[in-house]
Amino acid sequence: MAAQERAIRTRQNIMLAAATVFNERGYKAATIADILSKAGVTKGALYFHFPSKDELAQEVLAAQNRDFTVPDRASKTQEVVDVVMLHTHRLQSDPMVRAAVRLTMDQLSTELDRTGPFRQWSDVTRERLEKAGAQGELLPHVVPTETADVLVGSYAGVQSMSHALSEYRDLPVRANALLRHLLPSIVLPSVLASVDIAGDRGARVHAELLAA
Repeated sequence: MAAQERAIRTRQNIMLAAATVFNERGYKAATIADILSKAGVTKGALYFHFPSKDELAQEVLAAQNRDFTVPDRASKTQEVVDVVMLHTHRLQSDPMVRAAVRLTMDQLSTELDRTGPFRQWSDVTRERLEKAGAQGELLPHVVPTETADVLVGSYAGVQSMSHALSEYRDLPVRANALLRHLLPSIVLPSVLASVDIAGDRGARVHAELLAA
C-alpha cells in the first residue's frame, strides 16, 4: 500500500511539473529534461508513468475536464452558464487547468492532438442544451449541436484574448459579456430573466461543490 501511495504521489508530482513547464513554454519548446528538473525525479520514474512527452501532454489536456461537474439545476440554461463560469474560475485558480488550456490553444503544436477538449466541451454543452430544449427553455430555431459548437468556439476565443491581455485576470468579466451577448439569441426571455450570469458565479458554484 505504501509503494502504491508513493507511485500515486510521484505521478501527481510529474503531472504538476509538466503542467508548469507546458504552461510556461508550450508543448513544442518543453523538454523532458525541463520536466525532470521541475519534478525532481529520475528519467526512469517519469517513463514508468508516461512513456512519451505526447502521452504526458494528453494527460494534462484531459485534466481540464476530468471529474468536471456542475450541480443539477431546474433550469438547464443555468447549468450551461455554470459550466462556462465554473471553468472560468478553475482556469484562474488551478494550474493544471491553466496548463491544459494552454496546450489546447497552442496552434504551434501541430504534432499534438488537441481535438479532445474541444469535442468534450461541446458534448457537455450540447447535452445540457438538449435538456433545456426539451424543457421548453430555448428559442425554436436553436439546434443544440450547432449552438454548442458556437458557444465553445466563442468562449475559446474569449479565453485567448483574456490570456493575451491580462493573464486571465479579466476572464470573468469577458465570460459574462459573452453570455450577455449570446444567450438572448438562444434562450426564451422569460427563462433568461432568472438565469444568474454574474462574474462571480463560477466561484460560488465552486464553493457549493466543495460544501457538498
